[in-house]
Amino acid sequence: MSIAADRGYDTADFVAGVRALRVTPHVAAKKCGSAIDGRTSRHAGYATSLRRRKLIEEGYGWMKDIGGLRKLRHRGQAKVAAVFTFTCAAYNLVRLRSLLAEPSSA
Repeated sequence: MSIAADRGYDTADFVAGVRALRVTPHVAAKKCGSAIDGRTSRHAGYATSLRRRKLIEEGYGWMKDIGGLRKLRHRGQAKVAAVFTFTCAAYNLVRLRSLLAEPSSA
């Protein structure tokens, strides 16, 4: 079992706490003073986890920048849920366009 987190969670306390729970921390390592050592970063699963996390973050970034979720203009749980659902559907349509595109023959 593993848990993925961004660079802000690369602290000795967090990594030790996760390991105490017998979970592998797939935390993006800091350039200097990282708490992630070779036990985690040498495995292929660590690199795969970081790539997958990047794919997920791209969707959130699109929804915030293009979809307008950075600053909501609605109040109330029902309205916010509707805007979020609509934005997710729009993002899926954008992704679908690129997924269904025919590969160019070179």
